Amino acid sequence: MRILFLHGWQSVVGGVKPTFLTQAGHEVLNPALSDEDWDAAIRTAQSAYDRHQPDVIVGSSRGGAVAMNIHSETSPLVLLCPAWKRWGTATTIKPQSTILHSRQDDVIPFTDSEELVSTSGLPSRRSSKSATITASPTPSH
Repeated sequence: MRILFLHGWQSVVGGVKPTFLTQAGHEVLNPALSDEDWDAAIRTAQSAYDRHQPDVIVGSSRGGAVAMNIHSETSPLVLLCPAWKRWGTATTIKPQSTILHSRQDDVIPFTDSEELVSTSGLPSRRSSKSATITASPTPSH
């Protein structure tokens, strides 16, 4: 599977999460997103998406907000603790999106993910027209 992995603010390319996905046998595209320039981060992510047409987009924290703000056609989104309230203008997600978030997250509140599903008009359950929120049992961000 070809995955576009969009890292979080002040995270590094080739960090733990994209490395795990690569070791699991996936082709992982992991562009360096600007921490200082939001528009540059969007341009970088959009260019990577357009060039490689990934099967899925995974966005972690700020990278989740980036994922929500690019034109990704029908590619599913997997958002890890998406920081959508802190960055960007997108306030909804498309159907067949998945959010993974810890209720104990001390950086991005779990309620932000619940609100995101609600404002998207999607039920929080598994179906072709829903978004799935999975609450991680670990407190890590």
